Amino acid sequence: MNDEQKQQIIAAVKQILVAVGEDPERAGLVETPERVARMYAEIFSSLREPEFTNYKLFQTDSHAEMVLVKDIPFYSMCEHHLLPFFGTAHIAYLPADGQIIGLSKIARLVDYVAHKPNVQERLTSQLVDELQKILQPRGIAVELEARHMCMEMRGIQKTGSQTVTTRFTGALDDPVRIAEFERRLH
Repeated sequence: MNDEQKQQIIAAVKQILVAVGEDPERAGLVETPERVARMYAEIFSSLREPEFTNYKLFQTDSHAEMVLVKDIPFYSMCEHHLLPFFGTAHIAYLPADGQIIGLSKIARLVDYVAHKPNVQERLTSQLVDELQKILQPRGIAVELEARHMCMEMRGIQKTGSQTVTTRFTGALDDPVRIAEFERRLH
């Protein structure tokens, strides 16, 4: 985020505080606009990176059937209300020709996709699409479980409700493979 963007956010936050009936010069709020600008730079950091490049591929002679990284925490912002949604991602793939990706890079990919305004459904598909582009595996399975503050703090106010989205591709889009994926998760 450049300085002009930061100043725009600071001004906008001050306007919001006034609009909701607060005084942006009140002691507890004086630094809030700047803190919000720094927070937005962090949680929307992927908007400055047009493509995910923080990964390394490895060649192995192993014939792993399914690689599963589960319980990857993520945090994102709902594009409809700019409120957080957060949860866990579970990502599996079937390597093609012994090509694998570093396990930590799967978690970094989750962060990359989550660090922009989004909806959970699109986030799920973006994870699949990015992993497909990077790795070209025989199949991919992604499941996200998340709590949405736009459902808990406002509107329907259903605290603790979970939204689950899934997408399966290639050889993992098969009832037997889907069952194996789900069994490994639980």
